Amino acid sequence: MAACWSCSGTVDRDGLFCESCGALQPPRLADHFARLGVPAAFDIAVPALERRYFELQRRIHPDRFAARLPNEREYSQQHAANLNDALQTLKSPVRRAEYLLALKGRPMRGSGQETVDDEEILVHAMEMREALAEAATPAAADAVVADARGQAERVTKELVTAFAANDLAGAARLTLRLKYLDKFVEDARERRRP
Repeated sequence: MAACWSCSGTVDRDGLFCESCGALQPPRLADHFARLGVPAAFDIAVPALERRYFELQRRIHPDRFAARLPNEREYSQQHAANLNDALQTLKSPVRRAEYLLALKGRPMRGSGQETVDDEEILVHAMEMREALAEAATPAAADAVVADARGQAERVTKELVTAFAANDLAGAARLTLRLKYLDKFVEDARERRRP
């Protein structure tokens, strides 16, 4: 357990405050899962994750430290930024999968490079885009998008299984597929906006 920067006292289990003097501590090196106090796993309950985030934000929000020492004001801003980044990463199934793969030593390659190794995913993405372009009515377009959302839900469930079995190659392939499905749904939504 680290010692307080202000009084050398004991720091609480969250690593946020000194139990003796109450000073806010500097952010420690931690992954997003540890920062939010959840196990490093793909299968996490997002509502519980959000509750934990808001609990921590209430404790360290910069507004609470406006009249405190400059160190604590800076630490508060750093903690808040770290928590925001952790929540945004872990809430998104794609970003959570990519992050977890990186933690496990199998980072995804840069944008677009994965398609070279997986022609099936690329062909599927092209077929979905063609189906959307050929949809003659808004209802037909909605059906194509609904199908893509259903596929994304199935892939997310398969990711739970792959990560639980520590099948990182399978998880990487599924993550890429989910990434394409999410992008397709987002692009379709943007296209439908007036």
